[in-house]
Amino acid sequence: MRNGIKKNKKAQMFTLIAILLLSLLLISFEVYSMVNQRESIQTRISSMNNYLFSVEKNLQRQMYISGFRIIFLAEDQITKTGDYIDVNSFFNEAFFNGTVAGTPNSIMVGATYNDLINSINQKAEKINVNVVMINPSLVISQDDPWNIKLTLVSNFVIEDKSNLARWEKQQITSEYIPIEKFEDPLFIVNTNAKILRKINRTIYQGIYAENTSVINLLDHLNKGYYAANPSAPSFLKRLAGNFSPDSNGIESFVNIPQLSQQGVPTPDKSCVDYIYFSGISPEYQAVSGMPEWFRLDTNHLAFYNVSG
Repeated sequence: MRNGIKKNKKAQMFTLIAILLLSLLLISFEVYSMVNQRESIQTRISSMNNYLFSVEKNLQRQMYISGFRIIFLAEDQITKTGDYIDVNSFFNEAFFNGTVAGTPNSIMVGATYNDLINSINQKAEKINVNVVMINPSLVISQDDPWNIKLTLVSNFVIEDKSNLARWEKQQITSEYIPIEKFEDPLFIVNTNAKILRKINRTIYQGIYAENTSVINLLDHLNKGYYAANPSAPSFLKRLAGNFSPDSNGIESFVNIPQLSQQGVPTPDKSCVDYIYFSGISPEYQAVSGMPEWFRLDTNHLAFYNVSG
């Protein structure tokens, strides 16, 4: 009888030990699985972060290409029509639709919003993620005189196809496109494209005249240089035919003999381009040491540090 009781106690003890060992094994397996899964998620998040960084750099590159082509198209449209453009409408139509005035343009092939998204998703396929950009909008602006700033704003969703990771953020991508070497819309429109003036940044900003010497200003005039001046319209305003002052304004001088040679009317007024091509005519005077046809209004005498 006692032997039977001892055997039962040993059996119970063995069973308890077995259960305990199994429990420990299961716990160890579960902990291992959790650690392994966590490592997989961390690895996935890391690879998706790297991908997101590459997407942001690619977006900037694509924005530069798109912006450059759209400026070219804008100037081509101004040349063809002899009229200025609505900057916001023109840029958005070209970027999102690849069209100008409703007509597809081959220059935008590979540089539209859809092309940009397709490029992103082709790369996303390689790492097994989905990318969606929701409610995109394009903002065109300037925060310095020599570059146009394009900003693409959207809700950016990136999701792992295995449902390991997902996040959403507002994506703001900005890129700057230099305006130098593009044509000045004011000259295109007001000379019927007979005189094309490329934007060429002056090397004499702030040092146009020293004492009685105007040699720098004369070189500035002869080379068709542009100066930054907040009293002048910016490049974006020039595209729109808006002559109002802008903190990112630029200006150059018209060359009266050149206009005359091309049969362009040459009224006697200040030679500052946006004044010369506008309907306004502030008081002006000749400038000592400059060509006899050269005139400046009172405000610009002070700006260029010269006198009559």
